Amino acid sequence: MNQKSIRQKLDQHTPGILGEEAMKKYSLFLPIIEKEGELHLLFEVRSHTMRRQPGEVCFPGGKMDQNDRGPKHTAVREASEELGVRPGTMTDVYSLGQMISPFGMKIEAYAGLLHCDEKELQPNPDEVAEIFTVPLEFFLENDPSVHYVQMEIKPESDFPYHLISNGEDYEWQARKYEEYFYQYNDHVIWGLTARVLRSFVHMIR
Repeated sequence: MNQKSIRQKLDQHTPGILGEEAMKKYSLFLPIIEKEGELHLLFEVRSHTMRRQPGEVCFPGGKMDQNDRGPKHTAVREASEELGVRPGTMTDVYSLGQMISPFGMKIEAYAGLLHCDEKELQPNPDEVAEIFTVPLEFFLENDPSVHYVQMEIKPESDFPYHLISNGEDYEWQARKYEEYFYQYNDHVIWGLTARVLRSFVHMIR
């Protein structure tokens, strides 16, 4: 390999997130629905029989399939399957951005309009225990409470300390991770859902 071939590779390279190939890729859809003359956001409660995060509040979404035409297609497809509506029911779908979780996930978030009456929705019972809506105004007027999780690095027993400076005395950086909480009636919105929601609210204010 020489300088010319390296330059050619760099010219052809599209910059992105380093290490992205090892990340699990997901998309989610933040549905905006009109209800009684005002805008609401629609949420799901995950089925209590699901293996991961049963009973938690979330937006429709899921993992990208090989047949998906891109992350936007994934978001709309997942929302369609989970809510029991045609993909065409969702319009004006805009990207909110990407989020990298501390757990090796890349999440593409989208927001858009859901054109149907709430009574027309037929949630998939295998994934959705219930749906509910919250007036958008509630989030514009109420900031989430903030709490913290301390994230620490714990090397495994076979970690090669002899290969790094200071060996077993190496000072690993700990990180304080913010968790946001919204409470509306008897529902608690937190975790990734609250993080995306908070960013969306900040954007439209």
